[in-house]
Amino acid sequence: MLDFDVVTMFPGAFAGPLAYGMLARARRSGAVGVRLHDLRRWGVGPNRQLDDAPYGGGGGMVLRPEPFFEAVEWIRARFPARSERVILLSPQGTRLGHDVAERLARYDRLVLLCGRYEGVDERVGQALADEEVSVGDVVVTGGEVPALMLVEAVARFVPGVLGRAEAVESDSFSEGALDFPHYTRPPLYRGLAVPDVLLSGDHRAVAAWRGEKAREATRSKRPDLALEGEGREAPAGRRRG
Repeated sequence: MLDFDVVTMFPGAFAGPLAYGMLARARRSGAVGVRLHDLRRWGVGPNRQLDDAPYGGGGGMVLRPEPFFEAVEWIRARFPARSERVILLSPQGTRLGHDVAERLARYDRLVLLCGRYEGVDERVGQALADEEVSVGDVVVTGGEVPALMLVEAVARFVPGVLGRAEAVESDSFSEGALDFPHYTRPPLYRGLAVPDVLLSGDHRAVAAWRGEKAREATRSKRPDLALEGEGREAPAGRRRG
């Protein structure tokens, strides 16, 4: 089992996504646990202050360090874990990818710290978080959406979440390439036909076609991946990531 402890100013933002699909099933089965912690609980002073003006001037507000440190200490005291990783969601962090998600799934607990406003006091990343993780070169309002992306990406690697081991092994990016095209019924729709090879029943030919199409997609859409993984065969059961 893998537990996620999410520290956020807006715990309500997680209610909808966690109530449906894979994550809802994983939580019901006990394969994954998600606890949401309202950062304001550890706010400073009678007004539960979370942010303040930045030293040195400049626009925007910066989240103070005290609430994050105290929140993590509270979580550790009440929910002991054999192994954990404290992660600050940050555009400056390591890019979330297949390899990062797989590595993080090996811990018993991940504590996710969601920033907001102009950013988080540097001491949180320096002395509290074990690492910073980014979901891409894009700026979003806060860490809540990135945290949800990380939870889902990591949860896929937890035994029992997807039901079979090959489901993760055949995802996009697992072999350094993008996915091949997928088709289903009807075989002809608005003049657009399913490729004959997929209707042939020749599994070897289907596997070869899928491998070539996966390489074509990678060369066209993600040439950076193509340079790394040229020559690899796409598994016959590759799924979308």
